[in-house]
Amino acid sequence: MAISRDRRSALITMMVVAFIVIAIRLFSVQILDKQYRITAENNALKYTTRYPARGRIIDRNGEILVGNKLTYDIMVTPIDVREFDTLELCRIFDLDTSIVKEKFREYRTYRTKIGYQTLTFKKQVSNEQYNMFIEKAFMFPGFTGMPRTSRTYPFNAGGNLLGYISEVDADYIKKHPEYRSGDYAGKTGMEEAYEKLLRGEKGYTIYLRDSRNRIMEPYANGEYDKLAVPGTDVVTTIDAHLQAYGEQLMKNKVGSLVAIEPSTGEVLTMVSSPGINVEQLAEISKYYRDIVTDPYKPMFNRAVMSPQPPGSVFKLVNGLIGLQEGVLTPQTQYPCHRGYVIGNLRVGCHNHPSPLNMYQSIMMSCNAYYCYVFRSIIDNPKYGSVREAFNKWKAYTESFGFGKKLGTDIPSEQAGTMPTAERYDKLHGKNRWKSISIISLSIGQGEIGCTPMHIANFAATLANRGYYYIPHIQKDTPEAPIDSSFKERHYTMVDTSYFTEVVKGMYMAI
Repeated sequence: MAISRDRRSALITMMVVAFIVIAIRLFSVQILDKQYRITAENNALKYTTRYPARGRIIDRNGEILVGNKLTYDIMVTPIDVREFDTLELCRIFDLDTSIVKEKFREYRTYRTKIGYQTLTFKKQVSNEQYNMFIEKAFMFPGFTGMPRTSRTYPFNAGGNLLGYISEVDADYIKKHPEYRSGDYAGKTGMEEAYEKLLRGEKGYTIYLRDSRNRIMEPYANGEYDKLAVPGTDVVTTIDAHLQAYGEQLMKNKVGSLVAIEPSTGEVLTMVSSPGINVEQLAEISKYYRDIVTDPYKPMFNRAVMSPQPPGSVFKLVNGLIGLQEGVLTPQTQYPCHRGYVIGNLRVGCHNHPSPLNMYQSIMMSCNAYYCYVFRSIIDNPKYGSVREAFNKWKAYTESFGFGKKLGTDIPSEQAGTMPTAERYDKLHGKNRWKSISIISLSIGQGEIGCTPMHIANFAATLANRGYYYIPHIQKDTPEAPIDSSFKERHYTMVDTSYFTEVVKGMYMAI
């Protein structure tokens, strides 16, 4: 079938346009785009990584908590290594000859895979060792020095809070493909939480190889080199002196201490004891085994990872819920005769005047009073069942932040525990449990568990008369602004007017 003249013209036009596009692209790639040529000629080029200085961690008043110092890694390109004085190399870096022999056995085994790669031979050598090496570098062909930075800790406080950095392993690289062997990353604490800000951006220098693979001059006079970009400093909400004082108070104790600024949610101090000494952070590989085998678990951040029964502080939560539900007033009186007794059940209490109103119950921390209050909440006739009333009580408690993660910027934060109706069905039989079955919740015992951070956040909620800001350890700065969620008020389900009444009782207690 003959092709029409118009159709033939259209086909010719399309072919000409396609040819022109391909020609322009080839010209661009082969002539203009030098970056493509750099990639294509990669076998004739050697890339030397430039590592950035990691961002510092600074306290709220400008004290440097974590800084940097210049160190050196000794690098080796196995394919370039010739005969060298093994004993002299070992003397300079204080090595055993067996270590050097083992490394080179490994290099020979994987020589095909290694190719022209440069590997880390020894990490973070001292300036003294590096200077000795430089003086005799001609004796060690294939060995070079790579400037790096390592962490310093000018202020002896906050080891657990600050965290440590270490070289990434294969598992870490698999999860974070932007990292390469030889890179370092934050593994715990603030180093981990703010890794993206602190790490900076690597650069590189490109060198030209000759026909014998010897390193010659910089490629294109360094035109395509990339400078390393230093990491961003992170200003923390922590007060260094308050942190040090808190750690002094907790010395030889097992526990935690947390202080929050209620008006912002900023964490002023967060102590977990026993903790990690900052001197150990600087050489974590040296002390790691001792730390992880310590039965007191110094790496365990009790402030956010150790849920425990909150105890008497939870009486205030039940009091606030009782006020909101209308089953309690500040003038409501209940008796206490060294405890609450019903049938065979007894919840003990210390000796104090009886009966008491709500203010006095807070002042005396009366167990019996809050057994009465809790039962009036769960047995409230306006609800169709104990189950329904309990679920409402649970919703109240969760509005205070209990039983869930608060959403802090602190790694490994735990949610704590909050019982459910389904759990009580399993314990007592479906719908066969009553307020008396779960009476331990009235005084913060039983199946509820809160971290010290939950308790500190509750104290901040009381101070604010009914709302809290999510606790956080990063200070808001123009260079590193905090997430907007940390600036939002989180109100409880209890009317703010009732908090004033509870606070009156707290004043009486002190």
